[in-house]
Amino acid sequence: MSRYKKKERERMTGGSIVSALCLVTFIFTASVVLVLNFRWLYYLDITLLGIESETGMTAEQIRANYDALISYNVLWFRGELVFPTLPMSENAAVHFREVKRIFDVIQAAFALSGIASVISVIIMKKRGKRKYLRIAGVLTLIIPVILGALAAVDWQRFFITFHKLAFNNDYWLFDPATDPIILQLPDMFFFHCAAAILMLVFAGGGICLLAGRNRRN
Repeated sequence: MSRYKKKERERMTGGSIVSALCLVTFIFTASVVLVLNFRWLYYLDITLLGIESETGMTAEQIRANYDALISYNVLWFRGELVFPTLPMSENAAVHFREVKRIFDVIQAAFALSGIASVISVIIMKKRGKRKYLRIAGVLTLIIPVILGALAAVDWQRFFITFHKLAFNNDYWLFDPATDPIILQLPDMFFFHCAAAILMLVFAGGGICLLAGRNRRN
C-alpha cells in the first residue's frame, strides 16, 4: 500500500500540468496588468527621474500625457491616442497601436487564465491535489530569475533585444524632435516597471509554493 501511494504521489498528471500552466499564465499577465494600471509608479518617477527638467513641462502636463497613454492601452478602449499637450508622428502612432495590440492580448489572457485558474483550483481542491501548485511555483520562479539576471547585467541590451523581438520595425526609436513623448518615458522608468512585474511574479510563485507545500499529491 505504501509503495502504491508513493508512486501516486510522484505521478504528474495532465490535469496538474494544465492547472499549473493556467496559474503561471495568470500570475504573469496579472503582474503586467497591475503594473500597467498602477499609475503612481510613474507619478513617483516624475520626481525621481527628473522628468520635469528633462521635458520642460509641469508635473500636471506630464501626468496628463501619461494618463492618456495608459487609458489608450486599456482593453476596452477603441479610440485614437491623443496626447493633451504633445504632437505625435505617424510612425509613433503606428508603434503605439502595436503596443496596444500586445497589451490587449495580455489583458484578454489575464481574464481567461483567471477564469481557468479559478476552475482548476476548485477541481483540484475537490480531488485533494496540490502538486500543480508546486509545479506552478517552480515554473513561475525560474522565469523571473532568468529574466531578472539578464536585465540586471545589461538593461540597455535587454531593453533593445526585447523591442527587436516584439516589433518587426524600428518605429520604437523615437525622435524627440517629432515625438517628445519619448522624453517623458526614460529607460529607467521601464526598468522600474520590469522590476515591479518580476517582483509580483516572484511573489505569485512563492505563494503557489507555500500553498502547495503541505500535501504530497
